Amino acid sequence: MINTSSVSQSRTQAHVNAFVLNVFHWMTIGLAITGLLAYTVATNDTLSRIILGNKILFFGMIIAELGFVFYLSARISKLSAGTATTLFLFYAALNGATLAPIFLIYTHASIFSTFFVCSATFGACSVYGMITKRDLTSMGSFMVMGLIGVIIASVVNIFLRSSAMEMIITYVGLIVFIGLTAYDTQKIKHMALSQPADLDGGTIRKGAIMGALALYLDFINMFLMLLRLLGDRD
Repeated sequence: MINTSSVSQSRTQAHVNAFVLNVFHWMTIGLAITGLLAYTVATNDTLSRIILGNKILFFGMIIAELGFVFYLSARISKLSAGTATTLFLFYAALNGATLAPIFLIYTHASIFSTFFVCSATFGACSVYGMITKRDLTSMGSFMVMGLIGVIIASVVNIFLRSSAMEMIITYVGLIVFIGLTAYDTQKIKHMALSQPADLDGGTIRKGAIMGALALYLDFINMFLMLLRLLGDRD
């Protein structure tokens, strides 16, 4: 006799796994584009002069990045799956161009070693978020408040230029993004569990893009915090 409950659970788990893998698929593509653009801009004299040598253009691109994140988050329900995907990939490319200075500030060896440390840390946090039975909502809310504090402190430290404050911000920021990675992964899992069986492919793709954006931001910021701590400067 077939156990219908067991079959249903297996189908649900297969759906969750497929959705989460799709999220990580797009996140990985975004990270690859970012890394490629960052390295290309840093090692190409012409692009480096155009983008990094023009402060107005450089900071304009950073402001544009913030605009893309807010726009994509606010308008995702009204966008087509193709448009949402294009905006995410364009954001990843734009972010890569603005991250080019790390290849000029830090040694390539320390960047790559930090990337592997970050990947291992990120992977462990994501696995925890997937398998834990604990509800991480309250922790996620606490981490969001911590993120706001890190942003405010970072802005203040632009004027104070305190190395001690920068170190504190880095450690707190690292803890925040470790927590957010576990929280966002669990949220993505719950998103998959709440999806109706007849949901169309475009809506599923948009959900995967939003999940990929959240994890992409967690990874990038965790990497930058670790690079401040572990990176060797040229």
